Formats: sequence, C-alpha cells, structure tokens
Amino acid sequence: MSAQVGDVAPDFKLPSVSEGDITLSQYKGEKSVVLSFHVFDFTSG
Repeated sequence: MSAQVGDVAPDFKLPSVSEGDITLSQYKGEKSVVLSFHVFDFTSG
C-alpha cells in the first residue's frame, strides 16, 4: 500500500506527552495537519 499526494490519511491514535492520546480525526475541520516521516533519524545509517 502506498500513499500518493492528496490521499486522505486513515485515522490513527498517537500518545502525547501533554494531552493523552491524540487522534487525527479530532482535528478534522479544525486545523491543518502535516504528516512527516523521517526514516533515518536517530540511526547510524
């Protein structure tokens, strides 16, 4: 499964240090959300 520019992201839940769990759907229609993946961050490779 690959994502393309403009695809709708599936809802997901992530832990937050300050707000408990955060879901993507709680921001729908309220704020813009940018997803960024840094595959090699914090690795020696």
